[in-house]
Amino acid sequence: MIGDPAIYRLLEELVIPFEYHEHAPAPTIEEAMRYWKDIEGAHCKNLFMRNHKGNQHYMLVAEGAVDIDISRLEKSLHQGKLSFASPQRMLKYLGVEPGAVSPLALVRDADHHVILYLDAPLRSAPSLCFHPGDCRASLVIPNLGFLRYMEHLGNRVIFADLARTAPCG
Repeated sequence: MIGDPAIYRLLEELVIPFEYHEHAPAPTIEEAMRYWKDIEGAHCKNLFMRNHKGNQHYMLVAEGAVDIDISRLEKSLHQGKLSFASPQRMLKYLGVEPGAVSPLALVRDADHHVILYLDAPLRSAPSLCFHPGDCRASLVIPNLGFLRYMEHLGNRVIFADLARTAPCG
């Protein structure tokens, strides 16, 4: 199977079922949606961000069609401006390259440095779809299994309203 062996080992250890799908490289949500269109589940986009000092990192996860409101999150965090983390930071904290960011890769964040923000509607999705550390494959995982995976990892997980809301009037 394509992807990070540590992810598969942990899924097996925790007895979390998953569907495995191989496809052409899909480093963006737009490309991934071409391959995911016939796959059941919430197809997630994942943004790996850092604060302005570079001493705190965040992963923002929402369904692919959701427009994430980064400025609202910046205001609630009081960490200054957020920016996308560099490929070097992705490798350091997640062990992945751009296009393969996924909360499953937090298996590589041994120090629990990255804080995971999940868009609130994902809490009720029956299953979630992520890359397993490589953008040439996707895994569909039951929501409860994913939450158990994250609980086992120990990173802070926060459900929040990440979607951009249209201005009134």
